[in-house]
Amino acid sequence: MNWIEKRDNCKSHQIKKITKDVAGMKAGSSMLIANTFIFDKYIHNIPYGEFIPPKNMRIDLALKFNCDVTCPLTTGIFIRVVSEASYQEYIDGKPINAITPFWRVVSPESNIAKKLACGIDFIIKKARRRKISVA
Repeated sequence: MNWIEKRDNCKSHQIKKITKDVAGMKAGSSMLIANTFIFDKYIHNIPYGEFIPPKNMRIDLALKFNCDVTCPLTTGIFIRVVSEASYQEYIDGKPINAITPFWRVVSPESNIAKKLACGIDFIIKKARRRKISVA
């Protein structure tokens, strides 16, 4: 299965109760386990020139789904899937303004950026168009 298929064949999101304190999340909290569709839509709607750190995106999504937190582990996984799928669409000839602008959530210094097929230079080039500096 390629990245586009992974992005497009997502399961439904889930909301789970955290049973014990973990990674700064308290037992009893409700946790959103989103999906690639939710992340793709969120990232796609970030305005041109803006950058939203994944931590802020997790807060936004938790609030949208009436949860206390969004799962940090699946957030990283799904950002990577969306990023790789979008870059593959670009390589396949889709115009840059028609793909999901993953560089608006992926910092060149992040662990995710180091793993992406596009390379860090692609993200840096896109970051230069931001209204704000890369955080």
